[in-house]
Amino acid sequence: MRKRVISPISKKHDLFGRLAGLLVLGFGLVLAWGLGLATTGLAQAQEINFGIISTESSQNLRKLWDPFLDDMRKETGLDVKAFFASDYAGIIEGMRFNKVQLAWYGNKSAMEAVDRADGEVFMQTLAADGSQGYYSHIIANVNSPLNSIEDMFKDAKNLNFGNGDPNSTSGFLVPSYYVFAVNGVDPKTAFKRTLSSNHESNALSVANGQVDVATNNSESLDRLELTAPDKRKQIKVIWTSPLIPSDPLVWRKDLDPAVKKKIQDFLLNYGKDGDERKAEILTALQWKGFKSSSDDQLLPIRQLELFKEKKNLEDRGNLNDEQKTRLTQINNELKDLETKMASLAKS
Repeated sequence: MRKRVISPISKKHDLFGRLAGLLVLGFGLVLAWGLGLATTGLAQAQEINFGIISTESSQNLRKLWDPFLDDMRKETGLDVKAFFASDYAGIIEGMRFNKVQLAWYGNKSAMEAVDRADGEVFMQTLAADGSQGYYSHIIANVNSPLNSIEDMFKDAKNLNFGNGDPNSTSGFLVPSYYVFAVNGVDPKTAFKRTLSSNHESNALSVANGQVDVATNNSESLDRLELTAPDKRKQIKVIWTSPLIPSDPLVWRKDLDPAVKKKIQDFLLNYGKDGDERKAEILTALQWKGFKSSSDDQLLPIRQLELFKEKKNLEDRGNLNDEQKTRLTQINNELKDLETKMASLAKS
C-alpha cells in the first residue's frame, strides 16, 4: 500500500482552514452573546403607558409632556409612552383594561380609577407657586353683564352654559355641588343650552362669545395667559371654589414593585437637583415637583359626591324603600368619612 505524501503547501492550507473555522465559530459565539445581551436589555425596558387626561388638545398636551416623559425614559430605563384619549373616561378605561399603567388625573377621575380600574394614588403634584391646590371657576366674557352666579341664575334661561367633562373635578364635580346642588339648580334644564367640553375649549368658547358662562379652573386660566394672552383678557371669573387638592398621579396596584420604585424615585427627585432645564419643564406643566400621597387625598372628593347624591335624594321627596335605604347608607358613609378626615387632620 502506497503511503500518502502531504505537501507543505497542503499542510498550510489545512492549517489556515482550521484557523478560519475557529474564527468563524468565535465570531458566531460573540455575535450570539451580543444579541443575547441586546435582547435582555430590551426585555428589561418594560413598556409603561402614561395616561394624560384631556384638559386641552392632545397636540398641546404632547408638547408639554414629551420633554418630561423623555427624561423619565432615560432615568428609569422604562419604555414610557404617552397615552391620550378624547375624554377622561378613556384614560380610566385604559387603566381598567391595563392599557394604561400610570396616569395623571384630577381628583374626581382618580377616584373613578381607584374604584373601578384597580388604581392607587401614590403621588401628588406640587403647584408652581407652592400652593397646596387649585380652584374651580365659573367664567364669563369680560364684556358680559354677568358678575356673579346670582346674576347667572337670574338669566339662566337665556344663557348657553359650557360644563366640564363629567369626570373632571374642577370642571364638573366641584361646581355641580357648590354652584348648582346647594342652590337647588339642575344645569341640564336651567340654561337655554348646556354643552360639555374640556377646560381649554370652554375658555376659548367664552372668550370668543360662543357660550355665555362656563366652568374652568385657575390652572387652565394661568396656562391660557401663557399660550393665548389675548384670549385670557376676554375672560373674567364670576365664581371661585374652595381650594381643591393638587392633582394626583395613580398607578395600577398590580404594577411590578421594582417598576413602582423606579417611577417613585424618579418623580420624588425630579427637578430637585438644580437642573434649570428640568425646572423649565415643570414650569411648563405648571408644577414645582411632586410629593408622596395616597388614596386618602380623595376623601374630600368622596364627601362632595355623597353630599351631592344626598341632596338629590332629599329634594325628590316621597322616596321608595330602596331610596330610603340608600339615603341611610349615605349618611353613614358621610359619618365614617368625617371621622377618618378628623383623624388624619390630627396626625
